[in-house]
Amino acid sequence: MARRALVTGGAGFIGSHLSDLLLANGWEVFALDDVSTGSLENVAHLRRRPDYHLVVDSVLSPSVVSEVVHKCDVVYHLAAAVGVRLIVEQPVHTMVTNVQGTETVLGYCSKFGKRVLVASSSEVYGDHREERPLAENDRRVYGPTTEKRWLYADSKAMDEHLALSYHLERGLDAVVVRLFNTVGPRQSGRYGMVIPRFVDKALAGEPLEVHGDGTQTRSFCHVSDTVSALAGLMDATGISGEIFNVGSSERIRIIDLAARIREMTRSDSEVVFVPYDQVYGQGIEDTLHREPALGKIREAIGWAPERDLNQILRDVVEHARTAPISGAAEPA
Repeated sequence: MARRALVTGGAGFIGSHLSDLLLANGWEVFALDDVSTGSLENVAHLRRRPDYHLVVDSVLSPSVVSEVVHKCDVVYHLAAAVGVRLIVEQPVHTMVTNVQGTETVLGYCSKFGKRVLVASSSEVYGDHREERPLAENDRRVYGPTTEKRWLYADSKAMDEHLALSYHLERGLDAVVVRLFNTVGPRQSGRYGMVIPRFVDKALAGEPLEVHGDGTQTRSFCHVSDTVSALAGLMDATGISGEIFNVGSSERIRIIDLAARIREMTRSDSEVVFVPYDQVYGQGIEDTLHREPALGKIREAIGWAPERDLNQILRDVVEHARTAPISGAAEPA
């Protein structure tokens, strides 16, 4: 019999790609998603498969989580409230989903003795001003609690604390992964994700809105590389209780990203600069630089991203040109 994997947030952007990979590798997949930011379109191509099971419900439902965790051999916990816009507009929802949902999943993984991989975020590093790769043991630098940006970082840091505490206190077999700006086909720009937002605007000939002055830098990792890392870490031995960065070391300024997308799409869209307060209202800050140190994961499982930024952009542009128009969105 095929081994069974549970993917929470399985109808989301990353979760749907992870489900594709696991099914291709011979796993039977259970996907749990309330489809609030995920999309049924992301998994429409999987719904008729006998080895794929979509459960439309929430990680906040203990009875449902208990049942699906018990059925599976391993758990990939990706479900979360994500995206700057969603965090600013629904702070209570963000904290409850991320912290209470994670505690529920971890509690049943502990009860039933299931190995779990918890998806955290590069946001936990906070606002490092220096331009250097961030390592897993770096200190975190947050702004005041009145700045809403740090609410998401705090919630993901609590997820990490919960996972590590379950590991130390109750012997839970848990691994934490900090994701750095995963992008690719199926990602929505609805909640502020910059690459799909820029691509959609460029193809429509509409202005590309750069938040702030555009000198902030980010590194982007193709979703296919990200899910390969997740599967590799789940399969690895001797890493329980550890934290790993997953991302790319190819960093770019946002203003240069806009220019590259205009060139790739042959768009004449103008680039306009919009202050953060005009985008999200008061209480939002941005981080200047974000790049992962990848030595730890390379040493653990030999992983490194295979696709560069140009490949990422080509894939996103091709998907945007061919995908049906939909109002649904997926988490990043």
